[in-house]
Amino acid sequence: MSISTDASTPPDISLKPRNRWLALAVIAVSQLLIVLDATIVNIALPTAQTALDISDANRQWMITAYTLAFGGLLLLGGRIADFTGRKRAFIIGLLGFAVASGLGGLATNAETLFAARALQGAFGALMAPAALSLLTVTFTEPKERARAFGVYGAIAGGGGAVGLLLGGVLTEYASWRWTLLVSAPIAIAAALAAVRFVGESRAEGNTRYDLPGAFTSTVGLVALVYGFTKASDDGWSSPVTIAWLIAAVLLLVSFVVIELRSKHPLLPMRVLLDRNRGGAFLASLLIGAGLFGMFLFLTFYMQLTLGYSALMSGVAFLPFTFGIIAGAGVSAQLQTRLGPRVLMFGGLVLGAVGLAMLTRIGVDTGFWSHVFPAELVLSLGLGITFGPMSNTALYGVADHDAGVASALINTTQQIGGSLGTALLNTIFTSAVAAYIVDHRAEVTNPDQLPALQAMATVHSYTVAFWVSAGLIALAAVIAVVLVRADRDEVAANPGVPAAV
Repeated sequence: MSISTDASTPPDISLKPRNRWLALAVIAVSQLLIVLDATIVNIALPTAQTALDISDANRQWMITAYTLAFGGLLLLGGRIADFTGRKRAFIIGLLGFAVASGLGGLATNAETLFAARALQGAFGALMAPAALSLLTVTFTEPKERARAFGVYGAIAGGGGAVGLLLGGVLTEYASWRWTLLVSAPIAIAAALAAVRFVGESRAEGNTRYDLPGAFTSTVGLVALVYGFTKASDDGWSSPVTIAWLIAAVLLLVSFVVIELRSKHPLLPMRVLLDRNRGGAFLASLLIGAGLFGMFLFLTFYMQLTLGYSALMSGVAFLPFTFGIIAGAGVSAQLQTRLGPRVLMFGGLVLGAVGLAMLTRIGVDTGFWSHVFPAELVLSLGLGITFGPMSNTALYGVADHDAGVASALINTTQQIGGSLGTALLNTIFTSAVAAYIVDHRAEVTNPDQLPALQAMATVHSYTVAFWVSAGLIALAAVIAVVLVRADRDEVAANPGVPAAV
């Protein structure tokens, strides 16, 4: 998120203590909406896919359209909020989020649904950094600020689990559409409360925006995701697939060139080029890539293979939340003793083991014997990782770059999640087709075809889980090679909670 450390005008109203905590409540609701909407549709996705006749290759856009727009525009959203007014940007973001949520809930086709999800992400990218900056300027007394950021961090960490559970309840007892519609009245109510209880503030200084950088980075990432999607339909050697991937590379290279030459870059390269911070950001990108795909395929396994209802699928993800909380507690106790490198490496290895355990699932395996242990091991490892990773991302950063460095943790996770989900979904669909071709000769009568399809589907889930495990293992290697920061200096950084 964007936290301006330059001179900043104070809030335009003198907030009484009671009003400050009401402002915190409004900001907390906005953060819950952002984190919740990244996961709430996961449980509803199988039902929505059937209702709107979405293909297996395109279903990932219901997730990636949101995460890609959010992650790709987050840095620009922070700059806009800082210089046009954080309260103004916050309210516009809430109202736009409400409209986008209503549009998605009422969608009659896949294209409208995907567009609405992208709009949600774009307005979320305006709302989120404004909310965090408002939190910073509203709470200036150290003890109050610590309490306020504790609330914020708890919501950032637990909101994803709330989304999964609420998604199950709404899909089960209302409709998948309510996983989107429910955000609209909440966002409107929060915007009205913000008018009354949230004070305005803005940063001083140059107000130029790096629009070329924002355009090339966002469009380049969209082209990369679309190239992965086309590979599912046309194959990796298809001219269309290759054209999209080449366009993505050219746009992303252009982004780097623009950032190196710009006087007011969206992403100063000096933030990335430090080996410790670079290691943290690369690890965050790979974690997002492996983790988001796991949620997608584990949801489909629970509902389509194990026969779980949407509600039971949401409940089945709760052990993941408990593991994250337990891992974070262990990490907090050990960080000053062991340092970030050891904790990140150990946590990521544990996470990779958890994902590898998921590859043992089969058509006839159960939740308690196969999914539950894997969830606990994976989440414990990631819980150990997130704290030192967030702190390392701020290691040695200059004051005027603190906002960008803080924002990049969430940005890299969201972008990694977008790319990983698209890539893993393509790998999944290709694995299904290959398995059926390889085993089709074993089918002697049509009655055996459903069993073949079921085995092909579960086999392809395990292929995706192996790739996810490889991505997390690669993050562990990067952590042990690049992170060399001193444990005492890193521990002194407050960090910003990473969204889970």
